[in-house]
Amino acid sequence: MPTLPGGPELIIILVIVILLFGASRVADLGGALGKSIREFRTAVKDESEEKGEEASKAPPKNILPDKDSKGT
Repeated sequence: MPTLPGGPELIIILVIVILLFGASRVADLGGALGKSIREFRTAVKDESEEKGEEASKAPPKNILPDKDSKGT
């Protein structure tokens, strides 16, 4: 069963990535990744707030049919 890489393995992988792409490109990639994650969290938060407002404004839905209505 494969195991997760530990500290030394992660350092070796990081060194190889820096050698392949360069330190400035890796830094730019990290910044872009952080910005993307931040925007994603903001969008999810805004969407959940909108759904919460819509749910509180909308009248409750009647899931069960009325006793007087005839099912046809």
